[in-house]
Amino acid sequence: MRRFPKTGRQRGFTLIELLVVLVIIGLLAALVVPNVLSRADDARVTSARSDIQSLMNALKLYKLDNFRYPSADQGLDALLRKPTTGSIPANWRPYVEKQFKDPWGNPYQYAVPGRAGEVEVFSFGADGKPGGEGLDADIGSWQP
Repeated sequence: MRRFPKTGRQRGFTLIELLVVLVIIGLLAALVVPNVLSRADDARVTSARSDIQSLMNALKLYKLDNFRYPSADQGLDALLRKPTTGSIPANWRPYVEKQFKDPWGNPYQYAVPGRAGEVEVFSFGADGKPGGEGLDADIGSWQP
């Protein structure tokens, strides 16, 4: 006795079924992607605030050792390298291990005196320009 393969047709997906699945995947992506991208922006702002707090703590240590903050000319670089201009600190030591840049790749700004205290450290935000709204707003040590 010989056995013959079944002659029934194997059925695949139709073009309409594939298109329906692609539309559903596209709709899900349209709902999920904006939420994920906004989380990345929130993470950058949180990272900038954390960096600013670290720099403010390093500035406080600098002041404890040297009885003053770095001058505006010395800037935040005085936390990484011993200043060679202006009033050279006698009790200097490294206060940070690296040069900080904000999450958008711009250097942090330093102001002496600050608008809300003796000194302030801030980032210009996503646009890299003073002022702005939303993600472009300045992020600084004067904020909680």
